[in-house]
Order: sequence, then C-alpha cells, then structure tokens
Amino acid sequence: MSSTALKGCTGAALAEALLRPRSVALVGVSDDIAKTAARPLRFLRRAGYGGAVYSVNPTRATVQGEPAFASLSALPERPDHAFILTGTDAAIAALEECGRLGVPVATILAGGFSEAGEAGVEREKRLAEIGRSYGVRVLGPSSIGVVNVQERLVLTANAAFAEPDLPDGGVFVASHSGSLIGAMLSRGKARGVGFAGLVSVGGEVDLSVGEICEATLDDPKIGGYLLFLESMRNADALRRFALAAAERGKPVAAYKLGRSAEAAELAVSHTGALAGEDDVADTFLRDCGIARVESFDGLLEIMPLLNRMPVTTLRQPAVGVVTTTGGGAAMAIDQLAVRGVRVAAPSPDTVRRLAEVGIVAGEGRLVDLTLAGTRYDVMKAALGVMQTAPEFDLVLATVGSSARFQPDLAVAPVIDSAREHDKPLAAFIVPEAPEALLRLSAAGVPCFRAPESGADVIAAAFNRRLPRPELATPPLPVPPDAGRTIDEAEAYRLFARVGVPHAPVAVLTVGEPVPELPFAYPVVAKVLHPDIAHKTDVGGVALNIADAGALSAAMAAIRDRVEAARPGVGVRRILVQPMTRGVGEVLVGLRRDPQVGPVVMLAAGGVLTEIYRDRALRLAPVDRATALEMIGEVKALQALAGYRGRAAGDLGAVADALVAVSRLALLDDVTVLEAEINPLMVMADGQGAAAVDALVRLTTADAPAQSQEDDTETRSGRNR
Repeated sequence: MSSTALKGCTGAALAEALLRPRSVALVGVSDDIAKTAARPLRFLRRAGYGGAVYSVNPTRATVQGEPAFASLSALPERPDHAFILTGTDAAIAALEECGRLGVPVATILAGGFSEAGEAGVEREKRLAEIGRSYGVRVLGPSSIGVVNVQERLVLTANAAFAEPDLPDGGVFVASHSGSLIGAMLSRGKARGVGFAGLVSVGGEVDLSVGEICEATLDDPKIGGYLLFLESMRNADALRRFALAAAERGKPVAAYKLGRSAEAAELAVSHTGALAGEDDVADTFLRDCGIARVESFDGLLEIMPLLNRMPVTTLRQPAVGVVTTTGGGAAMAIDQLAVRGVRVAAPSPDTVRRLAEVGIVAGEGRLVDLTLAGTRYDVMKAALGVMQTAPEFDLVLATVGSSARFQPDLAVAPVIDSAREHDKPLAAFIVPEAPEALLRLSAAGVPCFRAPESGADVIAAAFNRRLPRPELATPPLPVPPDAGRTIDEAEAYRLFARVGVPHAPVAVLTVGEPVPELPFAYPVVAKVLHPDIAHKTDVGGVALNIADAGALSAAMAAIRDRVEAARPGVGVRRILVQPMTRGVGEVLVGLRRDPQVGPVVMLAAGGVLTEIYRDRALRLAPVDRATALEMIGEVKALQALAGYRGRAAGDLGAVADALVAVSRLALLDDVTVLEAEINPLMVMADGQGAAAVDALVRLTTADAPAQSQEDDTETRSGRNR
C-alpha cells in the first residue's frame, strides 16, 4: 500500500473522482425499478453519462437488463467512484473492499450511523478508520449522491432527478440534507436557476462541505455556491473554502438550520448565554464573507444579486424603491424595515431630476409611478435617474399586474436598465407571473416572487462583511460544561497578560484584621471563590464601604450570606476594590465555540445584559478597525458617543480592550473557554477604561496562574 493511497485524493484529483469520474460502480444496485437503489442506474442512462457504469449485485447476473458483477473485485477495472447502495453493515464491508482495491472515492447512501445511538457511533468510527487506513475518500454516510449536470453525471438516488432536462448553469450546491438537493433542483428550475453540480454531503465522516467546494474552486464553469447547512462541523475547511472563493470573486450564500439553546443554558458567562449556537454560526458565516439567508426561497434567489453587488462598507446601505403598485411596494418596504434595511427617500436633487423627465416623486420614500409606470419610457426614465442617484446603494423596482399579462412590456425597462448601469437593480413581481420572472432570471436580473424572500435576499447581501483571513486557533471539541472557573484575582492576572487594565485589587481573609489598603475608601467587597461566578446572585457583594470597620463587618456578612446560599462552599477570601465610576459600562467577552473556535463579544454591560441582547460578535482575534465596527453596532454605546450632550466615554479605550481580550484566544500555555469583563468601566473621553469584574473558565488541564492558598497578600492592579 503506497503512502499516496494512505493520504487519499484532495483538490483537483478529488474533484475529478467525485464529480468527473471516468467510471462508476453501483454497489447493491437493484433490479426492481420501484426501489431507491434502482434509481442511480436509470438516472445515469437517461442523462447520457459517457463514462463506464458497473452494476455490482452478488445475487443477480443482470440488473435492469445490463450485466452485473458479483463484487467490486470482479470488475474489469478499478472504478473512480463507487456509490454504495446497500444496507448499513454491508456498506461497511463494501467500503473496506473499496479501500483494498484503491477506489479513490466512495459515496455511502445508508444511514444507521451516528444518528442511531452508541452502536451507530461505533459503526461510524469504523467508516472513518477504513477511510484513513486505505486513503479512500468517503462521502456520507446518509448521502443521497452527487450530480454534475454539465458532465451528465446523475449519481444519485434522489427521486427528484427523474426530472427531464436538468437545468445547466454555474451554481454549485452542497447540502447536508440529501432531500434538499432535489428540492433545490426542482424549485431552481422553475426560477430559471442553472446548476453546475449538486452534492449531498450527509454525515461528513470524511468529506465535508468545505473540502468538496474547495476542490471545485478552479472550475471556470462554476460561478457561485449555495450551501444548505445543518451544523458547523468542519468549520476550518468551510472557512478555508470561503476565503478562497472570495479571492476568486465567487460568491457564497448559505441557509443554516438549527437554533439550539442548549449551549447557552450551560454557559457560565453572559457571553456564553448571548453567543449561542446560532449567534456564533451567524458570526462565523459573516466573517467568512458568506451571505446568510433566512428562507429557502431566498437561497434560490440570492445569487444574481451577489453577482452584481460588492460587499458594502461601514456606511449603512440604502435602498430606493420605484413602483407601479403602491400596495406591493409598501409590502416590500415593510419587510425590508423588519430586517433593518434602510429605505431612503430621493434627495432633493433626485426629485428635481425625476421632475425633468416628467415624474412627480412626491415627498415619501416611495417613487410611485402609478399606472403610468406600465409604459416603457416612464419606468425606464425613472430607473435611469434612481440608478444614478448617489443616495441609493440598490434600486428595487416593484412591478404590478402588467407583469402577468404583458411580461415583455413590464420587465423590458428593468432588464435594459440593469444592463446600462452598474448600480444593482432588483425586481419584485407582485402577481403570479412566471414568464416575467424567467425573463428577468435569463437576463441575470435579481428578481423575487415574495416581499419576504426579496427582503431576506437584500438584507443578506448587505450584511456580508469582507472576509477576515487572520485565524486564531482551530476549534476545540470541548463539551459546553467542561473546564474550570478560576477566581476573579486569577482572572485579572490573565487579562493583564494581554493588556487589559483593571481597577486596583486587594485580597483579604475573612476574620483577620483589615490591613491598610493601597487605595482610598469607599470600596466594594466581593466573595473570591472559583465556584461562584455570579456573586450578586448569592449575596456575595457589598458596595460603598466607608472604612476598615465597615469592611470587616461586610466581609463577615458576605461569608454568612454566601455559605447560607451555597451550602458546602466555604468562604475565606474577599476581593476588595475602590468604588469606580465612569460615564458608562460595557461587557467584553470571549467564548471558545467547539465548532467554529473563539468568538469575541461586546455588549451593553450590567446585570440586564442577557435581557437586552444588544451586542456585536466577531471571530477572534480582532484588530482595532474591527473593534470600532463592533462598537458602532451596539445601540447602547451611542449614549457614550456624546449623545444629546451627555459626557462622551473613551470608546477608543473600549476598542483597545476588545482587541486585548480577543488575544486570549492566542495564548499558547492556557486554553480559555470563556472570559468576560462585566462591566468594563468606561471613563470620560481620553481617560481610559478599567475592568471591575472578571470571569474566566479554562480547560480542566490548565493550571491556575497562582495557587489560591498563596494568594492572600494585599496588592494593587494597574490602572489606565
């Protein structure tokens, strides 16, 4: 066995074997055309696939009128791609035979693996072991197959591919769900979407969405990618593909299922609760430059707009709306507003220019042409003015009933205007008008059947960010409840390593005399214990302590309250800090997601953080420019920018703290699972910011920064 075989094919070689094989073997193909396992042979023959097709069935001499072979070993040549259509246990045996023969790629239809409990997990491990040991690349399990429309390779058991005249085009689809590639095909065909290929990825025991798509990137026939995701497994490969696609100018859009709250419920910090699975997935996709839609229709309709619209800058983009039907346009505007997309009114200069071509714009956001807009010259003139108006980043033409009965007349000005101007132009067709929509699609004009999907697509396109190529550390498969929390004093030392300033601290022992503090009264006293993350919940905080006597009493009271609230937890140490006041407070945190890696968060600070959910997230680490972007996304921080005469806070210091906290992801001697400053006290502009509370959770194996028993001395932290 060669070392090449052990490694398995990658890149262009993988794309050849997976999507352009010279020969395929159908292992377990059925003679009964009513069965699922009979479909791949029928589809390949009907499509006119030009490569060799070998039927493997040990119980029959012929299958569907063609010769059958008893095993893969009996074939006259080694196939490039084996589609294993057998049951679960037989599929494992067939994969091992593929490995022994050196078959480059095997697709497994069967289920009964990780989704089938402990025994299924063991079976899936066996698949992975076979793939690694022999170098055979495995697609699946639970993959319904692959289709390369341009090569007439219809290697799938999905019933939807009985569809005649498969639509040929430049869109490549990768889906965790097998049934969805059939839905994409049929719905896409009705919309004029043409496909280069469609792959059902299944369980990703080996080949993942990212690696498959990455292998196709240099195919000139592929112009963009649509992904249907059920999880963020193999996020590293997905990110690598997305960055490479952006470099080549090939847009990527995704629809992701799954909005689990389990991870949030198990998180120790506010950051973990606010950065749940779906929030992290959304951040990951956007930081990779992937447009995320919320609807299946949106996924099918988004590619033409992505092909025409570059990634926007920090300025909030604006949409201009031209219509022949006020009600239809109002629906579109309403859906855009729900998604936070700004619909702008024409500027005075644009109103003047519209008047020069005989169009009265009115005073609202909507340019309603009424029935006059059904005339080619009126709609064409209006679109020409709107597309050259600097206040709009995109123009949406809303077309009424004429689109159904006069499709040529209704959409011709939209098509011609889209060709003449660079500014993106899209169309929402209010009635059921399939011919008009097909004409728009054929011309490459973004078009929508419903206001909801149209607004979804526009918002997703605007919400893309330029991909960030810098990486932190790879994802770490740590269960959400794993690891250990360190106490606040240890946490400050860890934050200080990356450059986060904190208020001065003194660590005192309950029952011992209060020493002279290195800072003035009044002070705050807090329980110091690694098992108590949220101190106020157990009565572990006392504020505005005026002198040493009051501090001694407060320490004893904290001990009594905490031990009553948490039986079995002994309280010995108290952390003391000066009462620190600023002009505002924020939360800065980091969470290491087990699938996508570390994510940094900025939010409104305080105990009500989780209620308001006013936050911004990015993959870590972040630079200062990205930190400033995040500050601009948190609504509560507008008050710290000098809103309505209020004292301005030092937002530059907040940005610096964000950058510093994100660097926790880069430490090589400890692995931070969660870290949070809540609050980071923001001083007046130019006076900095300081952490006045800190929470850190490390992997269990990481040693504390310093022994708790030795940490009884009074000390001062650094202050900015």
